[in-house]
Amino acid sequence: MTSIELLDFQQFRHNVIEQLQQDIEVVFSSVVLSDSLKQACHYAMTGDGKKVRPLLVASSYASSTRSNYVDVSPQSSANLFPLPIFVRRAMLAVEFIHVYSLVHDDLPCMDDDDLRRGRATCHVAFGEARALLVGDVLQTLAFEVLTTDLLSETDVKNEDEDTNCNPSVSTDLSAQLVSILAPRARRMVSGQMLDLEGEQQNLTYPQLKAIHKDKTGALIEASVLMGAMCAKATENQLALLSDFAQKIGLAFQVQDDILDVVSDTQQLGKPSGSDEKLDKSTYVKLMGIEEAKTYANDLFQQGKQDLIQLGQVSLSSELACSETHDTQVQDTQVQESRLLHHSYLADLADWLWEREK
Repeated sequence: MTSIELLDFQQFRHNVIEQLQQDIEVVFSSVVLSDSLKQACHYAMTGDGKKVRPLLVASSYASSTRSNYVDVSPQSSANLFPLPIFVRRAMLAVEFIHVYSLVHDDLPCMDDDDLRRGRATCHVAFGEARALLVGDVLQTLAFEVLTTDLLSETDVKNEDEDTNCNPSVSTDLSAQLVSILAPRARRMVSGQMLDLEGEQQNLTYPQLKAIHKDKTGALIEASVLMGAMCAKATENQLALLSDFAQKIGLAFQVQDDILDVVSDTQQLGKPSGSDEKLDKSTYVKLMGIEEAKTYANDLFQQGKQDLIQLGQVSLSSELACSETHDTQVQDTQVQESRLLHHSYLADLADWLWEREK
């Protein structure tokens, strides 16, 4: 490499979402489904969402490996951040699970919403029966994409060296990713059930936290841990990232509760005031808007403190493993560049805090 630079977050985010969208098209071009079901699945997966969970996968990967440094010389490829295949599979898997949950959540028997991501919900556009099956398909695709070659058309050029040379690594990593995702996908459903049962009740803070630790937080935690697993994160790194994910997941839900009250339908891309309509227990209802804002901000800041520790742990590990601690390694600028390694997750946390939908 003749020139090395860290991608700024907005460019990183753009590249990640662009890669995800390309991979979604590859999956639906190769998977066998009836035309009507495939059309509805594609509709659900291509709405204008934030793609928070795939971004968490990619950011966590970049925060646990040196590969977030890219060649910006004239000879570099157009794709400034070529993500390894298993990162891309993990991104797809968490988005499949998330979107399936949204499709089911919007059904008349659940929240009965007509608008999602700025357009008609899946059951409004395609009928309730087909929307139910869309959710079923997307859930199964999440695990199929982790364990098969649905991305085989693009696997070769982006496969990392280890998995390309050793097929058992690929199998082992698939199993590890499934073991992270499966129980947290189940917890998400359990949290949804608790949320339904909590309607028209005045829940306490511990009860509300227990709901959202699973309903919202479980898949956020899965996203962060899967990205880190793709980077062969250490046990110390995984523990810190798990703490970070739990805090960000809860903050994300508190913020959603706030936005449901202070934003309008056009801003949100979904009906505002839906929590009040269903008489749900929320952090705004429990704390009031201002206290809920303070609580969410505190959680975001606590999560970012975990990232500072993560940077220090990773730097200590690099120094301990270095064969020679020469002056270049000890140089302050080099140490700071290692800590910048973790900026994507911090930048993502900032972006989530500043969001308006």
